[in-house]
Amino acid sequence: MYNQKGIVVTNNNKKINSHSFKMKLIKGEMNNICKLIFGENLIALKKLIEDFKMSGNIDLIYIDPPFSTNNEFRISPNRANSISKSNKDNIAYKDNLKGTEYLKFIKERLLLLKDLLSNKGSIYFHIDYKIGHYIKVIMDEIFGISNFRNDISRIKCNPKNFNRRAYGNVKDMILFYSKSDTNIWNNIREPFSQEDILNLFKKIDENGRRYTTIPLHAPGETQDGPTGKKWKGILPPKGRHWRCSPSELDILDKDGLIEWSRNGNPRRIIFADEKNGKKIQDIWEFKDPQYPSYPTEKNIKLLEKIILNSSNEDSIVLDCFCGSGTTIRAAQKLGRKWIGIDNSKEAIRVTLDHLEKIPNTIFNEFNYSYFELQEIIN
Repeated sequence: MYNQKGIVVTNNNKKINSHSFKMKLIKGEMNNICKLIFGENLIALKKLIEDFKMSGNIDLIYIDPPFSTNNEFRISPNRANSISKSNKDNIAYKDNLKGTEYLKFIKERLLLLKDLLSNKGSIYFHIDYKIGHYIKVIMDEIFGISNFRNDISRIKCNPKNFNRRAYGNVKDMILFYSKSDTNIWNNIREPFSQEDILNLFKKIDENGRRYTTIPLHAPGETQDGPTGKKWKGILPPKGRHWRCSPSELDILDKDGLIEWSRNGNPRRIIFADEKNGKKIQDIWEFKDPQYPSYPTEKNIKLLEKIILNSSNEDSIVLDCFCGSGTTIRAAQKLGRKWIGIDNSKEAIRVTLDHLEKIPNTIFNEFNYSYFELQEIIN
């Protein structure tokens, strides 16, 4: 936590003065927006606020921090799946904070992340189900209960068959909050599968087009407006109102977009080939990579979905627990600017390796800067 003198307590309980560190440029230009930073993220976030004046400039934050598992994660380049259980292999990161110590660690960082987040920004917090509900209480406090958007269940693996006296665990959770009620929301749709079309659009018209019908009325009565008036001699049902004005209903009927039942009940026709897909729900199946380059590496398609829905092409995406760099690679692929931070040498090594493999194109010029937090020696 920071005090007025810039004292920071790191995840190993070491107290350091944030003002005694500098962001040393190792590669690239100082003014590049895209940044990869090696160092303690609490200090790096403070540097983004104070030295780079980034407060209120980040449209999207995704973090996948340690899950308070009390485990040590190792990595070996000689193993096919890159995740090692051998004590001889390099430590990727230690997840050894527990209880209130862990929650304090998270809260300190969330306070800085809120400062960095723009008013139209969102934050996605990827966390294990065992600790996630405690994190939600903290996020309710910092971002406000009214800005809670979703608790997304992420199916992470195949069904398990263990002997514990409990159900198998195939999911973790992503807590989705915004900073305000004007958050970027692109409402990306998922395409209908053939099974979806057969199940949802069961009717076929004379031209062979699949369609379904929906009610022309919606809940709530209109006292004086046109949507509460009669249309073709029919009032909307008690406690409901027409979805649009009678004049608009006339146009729909003229265009053949209203189906009348045998007993004179009108319904709106919706054609399958005119729908741009289905709304994304809050259960996602993005299983972890079979051969990850770093422990706990996430499926890049998961990050692409988040970035497409909650950022624009002029947005900056931040991940301060960037691991193998999946978030920043997805952001780069989708034309966003990005900032990645990690305190693990192995994470930075893997991320730099991934970044070096990204080609420049005429549509997506690739420039980034690499910084290392270094202590200032007087």
